[in-house]
Amino acid sequence: MDPEVFKALSDGNRLKILEMLTGGETCACRILETLSITQPTLSHHMKVLQECGLVTVRRSGRWSYYTLSQEKLAEIIDYFVSLRGDGHSVTCGEGECCRSSEKD
Repeated sequence: MDPEVFKALSDGNRLKILEMLTGGETCACRILETLSITQPTLSHHMKVLQECGLVTVRRSGRWSYYTLSQEKLAEIIDYFVSLRGDGHSVTCGEGECCRSSEKD
């Protein structure tokens, strides 16, 4: 998993933007109205979200429309599910390190 994804998710405004995009394609003007941030600040946040693949952009004239990347979202979900494991894997317990500590 690309660490830049987690960096992008570490900002409150970017999380709010992603939540807005769950409703479908959203115009930059709507995001600006909702978050009460400046246009340059929004541009910075959207650049970060686009660069890590969380958001795609469609331009129409002078307007930008943003969409949440369902593929990237699925990749993130799959990553976290893989961290859960299956409960049967043993990473330690019968290795030399455990046997030597039992003798102490």
